[in-house]
Amino acid sequence: MTTSALPTDLHEFSARALSRAIHRREVSARELMQATLTRIARINPEINAVISLRDEDALLKEADQADAELAQGRSRGVLHGFPHAVKDLAMTAGIPTTMGSPVFARQIPAEDATHVARLRSAGAILIGKTNTPEFGLGSHTYNPLHGATLNPYDRTRSAGGSSGGAAAALAARLLPLADGSDMMGSLRNPAGFCNVLGLRPSYGRVPSGPAPELFMDSMATDGPMARSVGDLALLLSLQAGHDPSAPQSLPGDGTEFAALVDQPAAASLKGVRIGWLGDFGGHLAMEDGVLDLDRRALDVFSGLGAEVEHASLGFDAERIWQAWTDLRSWRVAGKLGPILDAPATRDALKPEAVWEVERGRALSLARIEEASQTRSAWYRAAMRLFERHDFLAAPVAQVFPFDVTLAWPKEIAGRTMDTYHRWMECVVPASLLGLPAISLPAGFGGGGLPAGLQLIGRPRDDIGLLKIASAYEAATDWLGQAPDLG
Repeated sequence: MTTSALPTDLHEFSARALSRAIHRREVSARELMQATLTRIARINPEINAVISLRDEDALLKEADQADAELAQGRSRGVLHGFPHAVKDLAMTAGIPTTMGSPVFARQIPAEDATHVARLRSAGAILIGKTNTPEFGLGSHTYNPLHGATLNPYDRTRSAGGSSGGAAAALAARLLPLADGSDMMGSLRNPAGFCNVLGLRPSYGRVPSGPAPELFMDSMATDGPMARSVGDLALLLSLQAGHDPSAPQSLPGDGTEFAALVDQPAAASLKGVRIGWLGDFGGHLAMEDGVLDLDRRALDVFSGLGAEVEHASLGFDAERIWQAWTDLRSWRVAGKLGPILDAPATRDALKPEAVWEVERGRALSLARIEEASQTRSAWYRAAMRLFERHDFLAAPVAQVFPFDVTLAWPKEIAGRTMDTYHRWMECVVPASLLGLPAISLPAGFGGGGLPAGLQLIGRPRDDIGLLKIASAYEAATDWLGQAPDLG
């Protein structure tokens, strides 16, 4: 291998370019690992995105093994020798999975989550984890174990959440790819806050695990984050695929997304119909400037030939919110209730988690049935919307990145937020139905803070979302505008 012309900016390479360089032996896995660890050592103390970092010598040894395999003509897959950090909600064999909670501060799983195992099989070397709020609750990444993750574009601001560590690590060029998960915008909101891409796949596209998947859906899904649509498709192609042990798992093996990795962007979107939901007819409280950036982003689609028009939910937004919060609290209560009940751990839960459990336990069976009926009614209304529009557009967050010392925004535009998550209500309509949705960068506000635009696709139309996102990426340069980290 010749390294005399070795790039000094490997952190700026796309995942696809790195994969080609490693497989052509233009860059070694050791060189990439050393460059990654050096950058993390320099930048991560400023933003606190990567946590539970493994021993450097052990990681370099694994990189050397990857190089030796390539020298013998053996590749594990497209991510052969790639440094990767997994969101700290996902199980990782031999690496702590704390979920940001003191309750699990010493938890070291014996096996990987399904999507993590698939990344290892594709050649990724797991270097550690990315930070998340306690149990993933709330779209602001801070917890008592690892502290807060700071926004790379302004280190006094939140990076969003719950995949905030993943988004910040991507934006700061600490990692070429990042995985995350999304129940209530956790792949979309931090992507918008950090000027990267986050895709919530269709529910069932990425199987959960390693615990047996429930027949009853959890409303959450794992998914990819990246700095380009091609890289996003690459990661999804590895995460996705039917798993016979997962009853909600969709058909496919991921190759349908691999075909999009290097596909040229469409030059025209003529005939594509986008319905702009805006602030849901005045229902959402919005910080000044967010909608303006989103409208300008929609102008890009118009310039590419798409038909963009105002659209109404055609359904009571407050009913959607009520059904969502009821079903969410009910599920959180089932998961975290035993921790609240145990004398040794009850005081370790943050107030928002206690509130969710107590609220969920107070719901009657009739109330849960009503929420389920509302969910079905909203699905039927959404399908009528998709008869007129190919995609729906909405804000991906109702505020710009906020003060990192706040627990959550208590007020937007003079309107009080009545729960810790009301300020991120804009992501709920897609989440409630398990629809695919992507966060695209919409530019920067007056204070230089990023914002995102959310596109929502028809059921299972992940490919359609990636294709339209690719056309938008080709017509803009937001993803190339890296934060100034010295």
